[in-house]
Amino acid sequence: MTTAPAADPARADQAPPDPSRWRALAVVMAAGAMTLLDVSIVNVALPTLREGLQADDSDIQWIVAGYSLAFGVVLVPMGRLGDARSRRSVFMIGVALFTLASAAAGLAPNPTLISVARVIQGVGGGIITPQVSGFIQNLFRGRDRAKAFSIFGATIGLSTAAGPLLGGLLVALGGESFGWRLVFFVNVPIGIAVILVARKLLPADAPAKRGQSLDPVGVALFAAAVLLVLWPLVEGTQGAPLSSRPWWLLGVAVALGVAFLLWERSWGRRGKETLINLRLLKVPAYIFGLSLGTFYFAGFTAIFLIVTLYLQVGLHYSALQAGLTTTPFAVGAAVSALVSGRLVERFGRWLAVCGLVVVGGGLLAIDLLVPHLSGMVGLKLAPAFLVAGLGGGFVVTPNVTLTLAEVDPAEAGSGGGMLQTAQRVGSAIGVAVILAQFFATLGSTRGDYAEALSVALRTTVAAVGVALLFAVADLLRRTSHQRSPEPQHAAEEPAPRHAA
Repeated sequence: MTTAPAADPARADQAPPDPSRWRALAVVMAAGAMTLLDVSIVNVALPTLREGLQADDSDIQWIVAGYSLAFGVVLVPMGRLGDARSRRSVFMIGVALFTLASAAAGLAPNPTLISVARVIQGVGGGIITPQVSGFIQNLFRGRDRAKAFSIFGATIGLSTAAGPLLGGLLVALGGESFGWRLVFFVNVPIGIAVILVARKLLPADAPAKRGQSLDPVGVALFAAAVLLVLWPLVEGTQGAPLSSRPWWLLGVAVALGVAFLLWERSWGRRGKETLINLRLLKVPAYIFGLSLGTFYFAGFTAIFLIVTLYLQVGLHYSALQAGLTTTPFAVGAAVSALVSGRLVERFGRWLAVCGLVVVGGGLLAIDLLVPHLSGMVGLKLAPAFLVAGLGGGFVVTPNVTLTLAEVDPAEAGSGGGMLQTAQRVGSAIGVAVILAQFFATLGSTRGDYAEALSVALRTTVAAVGVALLFAVADLLRRTSHQRSPEPQHAAEEPAPRHAA
């Protein structure tokens, strides 16, 4: 695979910083928050949407998972497009597409059109997000870059976790028949405002590479493989046994995955840019961070959805009450994400290890408490959500910073896009798996929402546990390298900048 010449980090650090970098960060963070908010804001609107449009279980799962799937599939090619063309222009196109799709979803007369609009929203979000990490890599250096990534991490945690509260407020404001539409319409004024200020405040950067291939065959093979993984998980109804689903499609998905890897190698040998950066897959720090993020988001994203269904449908809470229940997670995640940005250079992977342990402990506490709660359930669960949120903030920000620390700024979009792709595909698969379990348990227990929540929570804890294994493995690897007297070869694997 041919790549652009690596940028000299020392020379880059000597260049004067862009004086407008913090204003530019505010603009891209606003758009990034909008796309990440939509991962969870729709959750509290699902019960009223379901009643208003007579949506079935499969519709609900596609509305949720379709967004994350489209988001993840386009991240890498759109990150490369930002590297190759004007990042500002690509960013603005993504915001415009996301805004138009949000308006279409709010106006949709049936679940099918909402699902289509959500997929288009996901494409817009997938265009926007890698440009955010690309702008951070190009505009910031040293401590400023760590601070910018800590803000990015806080935005990820706060936006995803605050979504249910904002969604609950909008549903309460608009009422049962119109409130769910406001959940989509709220993106429209934000998107218009971002487009109006982006041209003025974002730098018109010169593209690093021109004329590179976007690997359309690789994109198609990857998208088809992920779609076939999701299909048997999403296409099912409450009460139907999981064994009745078309699991044979997973074999086809594996075959397509193998075909994808073979194509990438063949495409790279021709001197073309591949969808995934094969060189980065040989760097242990990147692989561990990629795997950690995938499994963490597979569990983390589904938490708010299953808790919302348990509270609103099982206990008949209002959308606002359900949103308030998970607000402590948002508060804890935002605080710890900002703090972790200042601690990552000192503690490195230890932050993620400790954070994952705390997240798992908080989720286990929720699982143990739910069967014994009879009144004021949301209030009684709030401390456990706060604990889990505090742990989550120590996971996302350090992982982004450590995983992307050695990525060449010229490839910032594609490198960050690969990381975000893993997280979003993990989110889509995690939501599909956990919702399938949730609905299947409801059917087998004749509507026992507490038991359905318990089964689903144990799966999220398992996903967090796998992420913890990758964090510990990377910590041990870094500790071993620090103690090794043998010199490291920078050409083969750059020495980590951060302590373990």
